[in-house]
Amino acid sequence: MTTAPLQHLALIMDGNGRWATRQGLPRLAGHKAGVTSLNTLVEALVRQQIPYASFYAFSTENWGRSVEEVTGIFALLEYYFTQELARLKAHNIRLRFLGDHSEASPLNPRIRAIIANATAETAANTGTTLLIALNYGGHDELVRATRKVAASGQEITAQTLEAALDTAGVPPPDLLIRTSGEQRLSGFLPWQLAYTELYFTPTLWPDFGPAQLDEALAWYASRQRRFGKV
Repeated sequence: MTTAPLQHLALIMDGNGRWATRQGLPRLAGHKAGVTSLNTLVEALVRQQIPYASFYAFSTENWGRSVEEVTGIFALLEYYFTQELARLKAHNIRLRFLGDHSEASPLNPRIRAIIANATAETAANTGTTLLIALNYGGHDELVRATRKVAASGQEITAQTLEAALDTAGVPPPDLLIRTSGEQRLSGFLPWQLAYTELYFTPTLWPDFGPAQLDEALAWYASRQRRFGKV
């Protein structure tokens, strides 16, 4: 089966801490460098006219990291979705956020407000949609979706469950890229990635740029996607 044009790219941005360690820098310096890579890559995605791109920014398991690192990561996220918001809007980018952002979540009110504002401010944009997984866990998403369907009184089917996922209305990823050499999903979009092509690269996230993206897209274009039918 011929590979169709890529509609949805998923990315696990891994290796920030290791990049910093190799540079003799504190781990947070790696996360700062990772934000620079994110900016560069988002612009590349816009140029490539990729309709959807999902980024794994902070998992439910990441709360187990040091308080200093978690605090630093969220400071960077606050900066990105406030100070960079005008630039994202200028690129006609629409933002959506995946994960548990309820009052019962560990997210503080300021972060929840930033998420709500960034979503509202870009809702009418028609370019690339960036889906940011923040306080996201695949098991947690499936539990929340199942509870939502059950509470609605609908029968729990593949269709009703999919419509209750955080990615409702978005096509499943065609290609997943994970940087840093790790070869696992780490709980990222387990339902949605069922037939996704998986691309693992040893490049650390701060070193992953447009040239590396082009290599991954060329690899994807060479694939024959069969979806279990051939």
